[in-house]
Amino acid sequence: MTRKEFLQLSSLISAGTIFPFKLPAEILSYDELRRSDFGNDFVWGTATAAYQIEGAWNEDGKGESIWDHFVHFRNKKIKTRETGDVACDFYHRYESDIALMRQMNIPAFRFSLSWPRILPQGTGALNQKGIDFYHRVIDQCLEKNIEPWVTCYHWDMPQALQDKGGWTNRDVISWFEEYVAVCAKNFGDRVKNWMVMNEPMSFTVLGYILGWHAPGYFMKQDKFYAAVHHATLSQSTGGRVLREVVAQANIGTTTIYTHIEPKNNQPSNVKAAVRADAFLNRLFVEPLLGLGYPVHELHDLKQMEKFILTGDEQKMVFDFDFWGLQNYTRLVVKNMALIPMLHASFVSPKKLKGEITDMKWEVYPQAIYHGLKRMASYQNVKQIIVTENGAAFPDQPVNGEINDTRRLNYIRENMKQVLRAKQEGVNVNGYFIWSFMDNFEWAEGYKPRFGIVGVDFATQQRTVKASGKWFSEFLVGKM
Repeated sequence: MTRKEFLQLSSLISAGTIFPFKLPAEILSYDELRRSDFGNDFVWGTATAAYQIEGAWNEDGKGESIWDHFVHFRNKKIKTRETGDVACDFYHRYESDIALMRQMNIPAFRFSLSWPRILPQGTGALNQKGIDFYHRVIDQCLEKNIEPWVTCYHWDMPQALQDKGGWTNRDVISWFEEYVAVCAKNFGDRVKNWMVMNEPMSFTVLGYILGWHAPGYFMKQDKFYAAVHHATLSQSTGGRVLREVVAQANIGTTTIYTHIEPKNNQPSNVKAAVRADAFLNRLFVEPLLGLGYPVHELHDLKQMEKFILTGDEQKMVFDFDFWGLQNYTRLVVKNMALIPMLHASFVSPKKLKGEITDMKWEVYPQAIYHGLKRMASYQNVKQIIVTENGAAFPDQPVNGEINDTRRLNYIRENMKQVLRAKQEGVNVNGYFIWSFMDNFEWAEGYKPRFGIVGVDFATQQRTVKASGKWFSEFLVGKM
C-alpha cells in the first residue's frame, strides 16, 4: 500500500468511529524519531487485558472471576463504584475494534485470555463458547494481518478457585498447568507469541498486602508470601507446558520494572532503595533465572521458607525466549523503619516537581531506559519486549477530536529512551503501548484514560486520539 492509499483509507470513518487523519501542526514536528531506526524485525503493537475490555461478564457460560466478585461485593474498593461488567464491550465489538487496529496499521495486538471464560470452575469442564470467542478473535487478527500476542493470565482468576484459596493454595500450580495446557492445545496452532503472566508483583502486592485489588486482602503477609511462591512456580510450569505443546512457540512472561532511586546519598536511604528494588523489581525475576529470591537484600523474604519445598529452586527456573518489561515511572525512596517488610517509603511525586499523570505517577521517560539496561544485565535474559508503556491524562474532546498531546509526548519520549537502550546494545525488540483503548482501570474505575483510542462508555463510540493518529503515521514510516 502506498502512502497516498493509506491516507485515503485512514480518512474513512468506520461505523461508530471518528477517524479523520488531521494532526495539529505542532504534532507534525516529528524530530529525529523514525520507525526504521528500530530495525525491520522490531515488533510494534498495543496491549489490552480481558477483564478491562471484554464485558459480557456472565454471558455464554463464563464463570465468575475474582474481579467480578470484587466489584460486585466489595465495590467500595473501586473509587468510582463502577464495574467491568460491560467495559469496552469488546466481546461483542471485537470485529470492528480489530478492523480499527488494521486501519491504524498496528502490526501486533497483545490481549489476554479469561481463565473463567474458558474454564468456568477453573478446572474440569470446558466452556466451548468461550473457546470459540477466542478462536474468532485470533482469526480476525490473522485475517487483518495483525499478529496475536497472547497473555494466559492477566489477573482474573476464577472465583471458584479463589474459594479454595486461590494463589495461596499450592494446588494452584496444577490448576494453572491445566488451564495453560487448554489454551496451548486450542490456540497454539495459530498463536506463536505467548506470555505466561502479567505482572505477578502487581496482583500479589495490590491483592494481598494493600488490599486495593482482588481478592482484597490487607497486610496478609503469609498469604502474600504463599501467593508469591506459587505464582513463581506457576510461571515456570506454564512456560514448560507451552514449550511442550506449541511448536516453535516464542514464550515469555512479563514483569513490572519501576526505576528506583534513593532520595539522597545518605546510607540509610541508599539501603532503602536497595530493599525496594529487591522487592518490586527482582522478586519475580531472579528465581526464574536460577538466582533465587533476593533474601540477602530483603531479609523479610526469609518468611517464604515455610512455603518452599525440596526441589522448588530447580522447578522455578525456566529459560524464557523473552522477558516482557513494563514500565510507567520511577520511585524515589527514603528509609522508614516503621513500614513493614520494605522499611522504606516513597517520596510524593508532587515533591519531585515534575509532570504528573492522572494516576499520580511522575513522568520520567528515563525510567524505561534504566529498566531495559538493568534487565539486559542478567546473563540469561535473551531478549526484552516492552509489553506495556503508557500514561493516563485527562482527555478533553473538542468537536469530536481528542488532542492528547501530553500522552503523545509521553509515548514519543519513552520510545526515544527505548531506542537509546537499543543503540547501546540492549536486545530490546518490541514496544506495546498501554493501551489500545480507554478501559476499566481496576480500582480506579473508568476515570483514568490510557488509550490511544478514546471510548465513550455511554455510547461505545471509538475516537482515535491524536496519539493514535501519530502512532499510525509513525508505523507507516511517514516520520
